[in-house]
Amino acid sequence: MTVEYAPRGLVGVLTPQANTTVEPEFAMLWPPGVAMLNARMTSSKPTIIARLLDYLRDLPGAAAQFANAPIDAIAFACTGASYYAGVAEEDALVARMEDALGIPVITAALAVRDAFRAVGAERIGLVSPYPDDLTEAAVGYWTARGFAVTEVSRGAMADGSFHPIYAMTAEGAAAALAALPAGNVQAVAMLGTGMPTLGPILGQPFVGEAPVTSCMHALAWRSVCAVTKTAPSAESFLAWVRGEGWGQRYRERMGG
Repeated sequence: MTVEYAPRGLVGVLTPQANTTVEPEFAMLWPPGVAMLNARMTSSKPTIIARLLDYLRDLPGAAAQFANAPIDAIAFACTGASYYAGVAEEDALVARMEDALGIPVITAALAVRDAFRAVGAERIGLVSPYPDDLTEAAVGYWTARGFAVTEVSRGAMADGSFHPIYAMTAEGAAAALAALPAGNVQAVAMLGTGMPTLGPILGQPFVGEAPVTSCMHALAWRSVCAVTKTAPSAESFLAWVRGEGWGQRYRERMGG
C-alpha cells in the first residue's frame, strides 16, 4: 500500500520521551519518497538505566501506537537500552517483533553493527556522550558483537540542562570526534541518538581512512535499505558517510 508522501517507504520511529534530536535529524536524512511516523516511548522510572530498559522491554506496546498505518519498517531510536539489556535480549526481542509484525525491526545499535559489517570493520572507535557507566556498557556491547573497541573519545555533557546528552552541541560532538586518534580504527561510531552528529560527520566524514557514522545516521541508512528492500552495502553506506543527498538538506535546514 502506497502512502502519498512515502511512495518508497514509511518508517515507524520510536523515540525516547525527552529526545530533541531524533525527529530533526531524521527529517534531514530521509531521501525523497521515504517518510516517517513518530511515536514517543515513555517511562516514569526515576533513573536513566531504568527508563532505558523500560523503552526496550515495552517496545511492542510502543509500536502498537501506529495501529494499522502501513508501516514498512520500525526504527528503535535508542542505543542505551541495547547496551544495558545486552546482545541476547536485544536479538530475542527483535526476532519476536519481526515475527509478530512481519516487517523489519531495526534498533539503532543493530544499524551501526550493519554499517561496520558493510565496510568490513573489526577495530572500531567510539565517540561517547555518556557517563562512565553507560560508556562501559557500550564498550561491553560492541565487544560482545565481535568488534575490538580500540579508541574511545568522550564528549562534554551539558550538565545542569534539561538533559545532559540531549542538550549537547554539535560543536562539542565535533571536538570529541576530532580528538579520536587515527590509525588504529577501521570505522567510527558517534554514540547516542540524542547527540547531534550530522554536522560533525559532514565536517569530518573519515578519521584517517575510517568512515564515521552515528546512531542516527546509521539508523536512517539501514531503515532506507529495509523499506526499499536493498541489501546493505559498503557502496551505499559510504555514500551516506560522504553526505550524498542528505548533506545538502542539512545545509539548507541549518542555513549554511
